[in-house]
Amino acid sequence: MTKHKSSRNRYGLLIFLWVLGLGSLFTMLLYGTDIRLLNPRGVIADDQFKLIVFSTIVLLLIAVPTLFFLYFFAWKYRESNHKAAYEPDRRHGRFFIFSLWAIPCVFMVVLASVMWGSTHKLDPRKSIASGNKALKVQVIALRWKWLFVYPEQGIATINFVQAPVNTPVEFDLTADEAPMSSFWIPHWGGQLYAMTGHTNRLNLMPTTKEDSEGSSAEINGTGFAGMKFAARASSQEDFDNWVRHVKQSPDALDSTAYQQLLQPSENNKPQVYSAAEPNLYDTVLSKYMGPQQHHTEHE
Repeated sequence: MTKHKSSRNRYGLLIFLWVLGLGSLFTMLLYGTDIRLLNPRGVIADDQFKLIVFSTIVLLLIAVPTLFFLYFFAWKYRESNHKAAYEPDRRHGRFFIFSLWAIPCVFMVVLASVMWGSTHKLDPRKSIASGNKALKVQVIALRWKWLFVYPEQGIATINFVQAPVNTPVEFDLTADEAPMSSFWIPHWGGQLYAMTGHTNRLNLMPTTKEDSEGSSAEINGTGFAGMKFAARASSQEDFDNWVRHVKQSPDALDSTAYQQLLQPSENNKPQVYSAAEPNLYDTVLSKYMGPQQHHTEHE
């Protein structure tokens, strides 16, 4: 009896020390670290963060008791425990069987009901309600860099995008002579794919004036690791000043400059263009599809 009690105490102490050590390790690794998924700075990112937290709690309510009873019964009915009753032919009542199925089903219904509504609410194509006019940004994924065209402002940038806070941003995504890339600004919201011959719309809205990092969330070739860009959320005044500053740049994105951008390059620094070739985005789409198909897809 004393021997078994001492063994249980020793196992309990080891488990406690293991959990304590694991918690301390995670605390040291994550202290002061900006985990972008857990630090939302946009309307969509905030809703997605709340959904992640809710889903995690629901799944833990299922997983923790399940794992506990798994190890508890394995320990209780171990071969060396002669006090445990061995009843392989025992039959359980209907209520017990019903409970085994009903409890996880209730959790799944709760989780599914929330996910169903959130899936439609967070549809990337759905416009974001705001009193401010949406900012349109056309994004072209190249090898291995991001080209941002502001059609209303008439400017373009490489690996840098800026938008006013509390203003919806409509990103139209495509690609040109590049593998399928995943456009992602974790602080602002979820990712969406940029593909040749296809346009995808991603609606985001930053809420905090701060610089963030965007990237391609999917491996797409040799320059994948350096296919990152800066995403700046600023005041409307700072954004207008930045547009005026870009318009003073001596570089213009004409057909010759664009052909140079099409050449593969890695770890590109941000670059600005005071003017962009008209209808560049539509021209890129037209390279991979017929006129009628292009019109239908764009609409």
